[in-house]
Amino acid sequence: MFILSSLQVKKMREEYRKLDRVEMSIWECCELLNNVVDESDPDLDEPQIEHLLQTAEAIRKDYPDEDWLHLTALIHDLGKVLLLPSFGELPQWAVVGDTYPVGCAFDESIVHNKYFKENPDYKNPAYNTKYGVYSERCGLDKVMMSWGHDDYMYLVAKENKSTLPSAGLFVIRYHSFYALHRSGAYKHLMNEEDKENLKWLQIFNKYDLYSKSKVRIDVEKVKPYYLSLIEKYFPARLRW
Repeated sequence: MFILSSLQVKKMREEYRKLDRVEMSIWECCELLNNVVDESDPDLDEPQIEHLLQTAEAIRKDYPDEDWLHLTALIHDLGKVLLLPSFGELPQWAVVGDTYPVGCAFDESIVHNKYFKENPDYKNPAYNTKYGVYSERCGLDKVMMSWGHDDYMYLVAKENKSTLPSAGLFVIRYHSFYALHRSGAYKHLMNEEDKENLKWLQIFNKYDLYSKSKVRIDVEKVKPYYLSLIEKYFPARLRW
């Protein structure tokens, strides 16, 4: 298992923040995601777009008035296209799996935490304390997260000027941050806005993993609805 240091994460983020690899629409990316195999996905036996739509439709049923959350569910995993050749064909460990902050001490609740001893940040006094390079309640937007599909899709949405509310961007960026929303770690870095957004992430998380059912989604039937949401919250074509 390979774990990037904070310096390596920064370089990776700067490289992909250029968004100079592909230009396409959100829906085109949804279809492209069917070419992706996420080895960590417990719902591996179905196409990726099936997971996106089943998650989105389940939330739509229970929260009919929160259209931004329906769209967030649809696009939350689009960053997994990083596994494809046109996006750099990054290895699985650099795209999927749990995410966590870098630049401060690694919490014991992070999966495979024993491997952090091999990371140069582990013994760096600037990074191995509770706050590290951050300050109390600084806000998670000031915190650098480990690289993965979450942060990449967040950058795509942010840099392309999506009008999703902050809660939607929060869900996209932190849905793999299990140390926070499952174990309650790193709350000392959260500000008030983070605390409000976390409530939505915890709602979303109930629908995310193991969301696939035996009831298949009629893609063509629901497609017009999601295209209308994409048009509402995103430009027609995005830089990726």
